[in-house]
Amino acid sequence: MSTVCLLAGVLYTLVWTHSVEKIEWQEDWRAEGGKLILVEARVQGSGAGMEPGEGAVLKDGVWRWQPRQAMLERVVLTQSPYVTGYLLCSQGDCRPLGQLAPEADKITLTALGC
Repeated sequence: MSTVCLLAGVLYTLVWTHSVEKIEWQEDWRAEGGKLILVEARVQGSGAGMEPGEGAVLKDGVWRWQPRQAMLERVVLTQSPYVTGYLLCSQGDCRPLGQLAPEADKITLTALGC
C-alpha cells in the first residue's frame, strides 16, 4: 500500500472509468483540518452501481450532485491491471495514480501528516 497526501487549499479531482459500464466517474475532493471532504461527484450516465446521488442534476449529459458525507481521514483505492487506472488532477494537471505508486495494489489518499 502507498499513501498520497492531499494538501490543504487545493481542489483535487479523482477520475476513473467504471469496470463494467465503461462510464467515467469524477469526484472533487479538498483537504481541510486533516480530513478529506467530498465536494462534488459527477457521472456521465448511469448503470450497474453508477446511479447518480440524491439531488443529482443532469447538465450537458453529466449528472452532478453534492454528496452528503462526513469528512474522511482517508480514501483507499484498489488498483487493478484489468481496468483503466485512477487519475488525480489538481490545478489543471492530471497524473495517473499508478505512476505515483507503480508497485502498490492499494493507494491511500489522506490529508494527515502532509
